[in-house]
Amino acid sequence: MKIVKQLSLFLENKPGTLAAVCRALADENINIQAISVSDAVDHAVVRLVVNDPRRAVHLLGERGVLVVERNVLMIECRNQPGMLATTARKLATNKINIEYAYAASLPNAPTGAMILRVDNVKKARRILKGN
Repeated sequence: MKIVKQLSLFLENKPGTLAAVCRALADENINIQAISVSDAVDHAVVRLVVNDPRRAVHLLGERGVLVVERNVLMIECRNQPGMLATTARKLATNKINIEYAYAASLPNAPTGAMILRVDNVKKARRILKGN
């Protein structure tokens, strides 16, 4: 488990916009490790965890994309029933709120990962590590 930078992009909600962002990242050899897309009427919020967030922010900013950075937890876990339930219960017991969550893949790993945005990242990490 680690604290990672998540990039939130605010994009026009129209065909080809997400493709252009993904192509720009791929052309610079920036790997998308996790993605979540939420739509609204005129825009989409795309949340990304990438292997090189600093370069990605610079690249996207040059293209006029509004990018907001946040710390989130990336928790490696097995893909089995109850993993999120156990994690959510530990956090709830310690008064940590999960604001949102989504799944991720891990390069060269047989397991997956959960991305959690919580109201206290450092405390949540400490609790989940058992410290």
